[in-house]
Amino acid sequence: MDYRDAGVDISAADAAKDRIKALARSTFNSSVLTEIGSFGGMFRPDLSRYREPVLVASTDGVGTKIRVAVAAGVHDTVGYDLVAHCVDDILAQGAVPLFFLDYVALGKLEPAKVEAIVSGFAGACAEFGCPLLGGETAEMPGTYAEDDYDLAGFIVGVLEKERALPRGVREGDVLLGLPSTGLHTNGYSLARKVLFDVLGYGVDTHLPELGTTVGDALLARHRGYLAALEPLLERDRIRALAHITGGGFPGNIPRVLPEGLGARVRRGSWETPPLFRLIQKGGDVSDEEMYRTFNMGVGMVAVVSPGDLHEVEHSLERRGEPSFVIGSVVPGTGVEWED
Repeated sequence: MDYRDAGVDISAADAAKDRIKALARSTFNSSVLTEIGSFGGMFRPDLSRYREPVLVASTDGVGTKIRVAVAAGVHDTVGYDLVAHCVDDILAQGAVPLFFLDYVALGKLEPAKVEAIVSGFAGACAEFGCPLLGGETAEMPGTYAEDDYDLAGFIVGVLEKERALPRGVREGDVLLGLPSTGLHTNGYSLARKVLFDVLGYGVDTHLPELGTTVGDALLARHRGYLAALEPLLERDRIRALAHITGGGFPGNIPRVLPEGLGARVRRGSWETPPLFRLIQKGGDVSDEEMYRTFNMGVGMVAVVSPGDLHEVEHSLERRGEPSFVIGSVVPGTGVEWED
């Protein structure tokens, strides 16, 4: 017997690595000191602009959004999603990315599929100025079904210690919402249950209210907010950022508020996109469950001083970034709702 008899094709892995190298190399900058294929990625950061630099690291996945990608046969979006999610997570602490690493595990290694996944990583890394420094591709028959796979991403960023977020949040501060492009990377188990099992739709079902197919709506890319928010972070116009991911509003906004303060959010202060309304109606899902599972059209919440609000809104508008005031910081704990 050989390794292929056990379900692992080393030749396919080598072919995939050859495809990956060119994609990763396209994201490199002068700080990258090694090629893809080294035992470890070497990175020499330029920290000259920082007085007291602090590294910020995060890791994440894209959950069962992968099941939609597999069903649709579209694999280049979930890689982008993963990078954007990780970038947004460290951005919420005020950090900008230095480099990214990936982990791809498959039931059967198909070089073309791996190339599509990594092209998503590379496209996002290039957009966010974040080299794809290295990663791991593992063929794991018996652990994953033949057409199945999973992803994990690892990011390292940097910030000036005295500018770490949250910082200086106080009663009366404004909650400014930035729109999402859809579900981003959370709530897919519930969304799939409603749309596919309850309503009987397929990924190719075209719905007029969405203006696209169910698959395309669910695979809409996770937005990255770095370009819109970095200039405001540099001018100290943001007191806190809450990335609305797993746990929704009640699970994420309180994470960036000091003890004794909560958030009051006005539900009607932005228009809920039709995909969320479809899921809620189709599954008879309560408001409470929707707002703790999904982002409901708000992917990032910035906490801003009332005196800085006009400047922040104007800066976002100049960069083509819509925003809407969704509430304020109030005495208390958690999130209270206002209709």
